[in-house]
Amino acid sequence: MRIVADENIPLLDEFFADFGSITRQPGRSIDPAAVATADVLLVRSVTQVNQQLLQGSAVRFVGTCTIGTDHLDLDYFQQANIAWSSAPGCNARGVVDYVLSSLLVLAQDQALDLSKRTYGIVGAGQVGSRLQAVLQGLGWTVLVCDPPRQLDEGGDFVSLQQIITECDVISLHTPLDKTGEHPTHHLLNAENLSQLQRGAWLINASRGPVIDNLALRQLLVQREDLRAVLDVWEAEPTVDAQLAALCRIATPHIAGYSLDGKLRGTAQIYSAFCAFMGQPEKHRLDDLMPAPWLSEMRFAATVPCDWLIASICHAVYDPRRDDADFRLSLIGDELQQRAAFDALRKNYPMRREIEGLKVSFDDQPSAELARVLQALGVAAR
Repeated sequence: MRIVADENIPLLDEFFADFGSITRQPGRSIDPAAVATADVLLVRSVTQVNQQLLQGSAVRFVGTCTIGTDHLDLDYFQQANIAWSSAPGCNARGVVDYVLSSLLVLAQDQALDLSKRTYGIVGAGQVGSRLQAVLQGLGWTVLVCDPPRQLDEGGDFVSLQQIITECDVISLHTPLDKTGEHPTHHLLNAENLSQLQRGAWLINASRGPVIDNLALRQLLVQREDLRAVLDVWEAEPTVDAQLAALCRIATPHIAGYSLDGKLRGTAQIYSAFCAFMGQPEKHRLDDLMPAPWLSEMRFAATVPCDWLIASICHAVYDPRRDDADFRLSLIGDELQQRAAFDALRKNYPMRREIEGLKVSFDDQPSAELARVLQALGVAAR
């Protein structure tokens, strides 16, 4: 059996070597010639997997080690009898950590109390629902917009218009859908972006085209009161450098790039492939997960809650390093910038998740401190 895989997928040998030979390639360079004799294709979000790529090949299983599936032509898979699997939720916690740490940067910049802001989450899937649980667990006010879930479940959802007009922090976690019943392409456009509250913060860690990037750039030039955090870009790996310069935090689509999330994604695809092959799973992620560099933090029981949150979140992950590296890459011509974008992702440093951290105190912590730890998903010792 021949397996073709994106070179940025970790633990390929550990999970898949038993099944056959593995050929690694940069995700953007996987073309029809690369998969012509392949039986299995394993990708991440940068590879468009469709009829043009697979027609005439021997591929019968496609796995994407990502939450999203907008890069997969699922209708064609069904027509061609190609099995497939994604990795729902694999990097959701990494994205939540990215948003939390970005909020802390913005709050420090402006000396604002995060507990006094109103948060709007657009898209309550794997990422958005977990972010909602954390923010509400901290006692913060959260409104959620998710039309598909509202249609299916009812519940306490609000409209996008209400998010825009009532929330001073908006975080986008919707899939990219250009043609469905609830399209999200340019969900935020010139018209509704202009209605953002004064001093609003806008975070996009979903897909670049969910925001009209040109409209956002024009708005940020006009309104210095707004703050933007962008991890995704409308034409990536091509990036609007002028827009990036106007963002408080700009990063190269790495919000979910925790080591835990990437390894989890490989493990989920391995599990799906074993099921497809009708074979038992021989390998377990727990046996392959390396120990974190930071495993425990200790505080005085008198620590203020806001200081505890900031210390924990930024000890595990601080987006300002990724922001600095990304800005340094936005030099040269477009070809050089595109190559630099992919190089930052390929060579991304090891980053863990907040949930793996243990925290202890020198005395019995207050109920409020215990609530903070529970909301963050941190284990108290």
